[in-house]
Amino acid sequence: MQATIHNEFLTLTADTHGAEAVSVRNAAGQEMLWQADTSVWGRHAPILFPWTGKLAGGILTHGGKSYKGGQHGFARDLEHTLLEAGPDAIRMELRSSEEIKAARFPYDFVLTSTFRLEGKTVCHTLTVENPASAAEPLPFGIGYHPAFNVPFDDAHTLADYEFRFDRPESPVILDARPNGLLSGKCYYQWKNAAAIPLEEGMFDNDSFCMAGLRSKTLGLYEKDTGRSIVCDIEDYPYTLIWSAASRPMRFVCIEPWHSLPAAEADGPSWRKRAAAAILAPGESWQTTLRTTFDR
Repeated sequence: MQATIHNEFLTLTADTHGAEAVSVRNAAGQEMLWQADTSVWGRHAPILFPWTGKLAGGILTHGGKSYKGGQHGFARDLEHTLLEAGPDAIRMELRSSEEIKAARFPYDFVLTSTFRLEGKTVCHTLTVENPASAAEPLPFGIGYHPAFNVPFDDAHTLADYEFRFDRPESPVILDARPNGLLSGKCYYQWKNAAAIPLEEGMFDNDSFCMAGLRSKTLGLYEKDTGRSIVCDIEDYPYTLIWSAASRPMRFVCIEPWHSLPAAEADGPSWRKRAAAAILAPGESWQTTLRTTFDR
């Protein structure tokens, strides 16, 4: 099921499958969100919960039992309940169930996803609650994974675009090659860079997980016009950039995360590194990604 909200600048549609934004159009009707071509990458803007990245060995353990866990958790793959469908907000909810606790994740949780529009900005709020009735604390990881169409129109090519920080950066890249698990190594890909030009093949070895950023924003900019899509990353300890290793590049992702993938050495003790927070019964936690579409 889908729901849509709009204002004078933007029209946003979200789907209850995964609580995923599936369309963001500007006032001219141009689609700015990647449209999930399955031959390249079949998602739009998935939410990552209850972990980000991969688990060591693809499993987590709890209470002596092992649970198989795919990349980026499972919230993106399940049907969420539509609680509110406009005119000012879209709100959806995913609750733990006996089925989820038996097969996927042994903890109680309530995940609420709320979409609002503020001028040219999409605000996507994720709220995590550990129910008061829960028997134990809730550890979780969480992040965002929106994908944006590039180029913006037929008059431009990939070379006309770059990522821009709001100040020069020398981000520490946390190495997770070749299998998506942290290797324990880090390196510098760019030094004192205010911008990162887009180039074919730059993501052939997967994403860049950046730590230590001082910038409040990271955006995708069209060099000659200044048109942009800008994410507020100030409150996120990690921000990734990524695209599918395909030719030509047709989208890019800006991914603010509150947690990390596991490391090989972690084994099934995923909570060592994956927890954005650990909530006692009755506690809640919230984060909001603000993305401004100035095009």
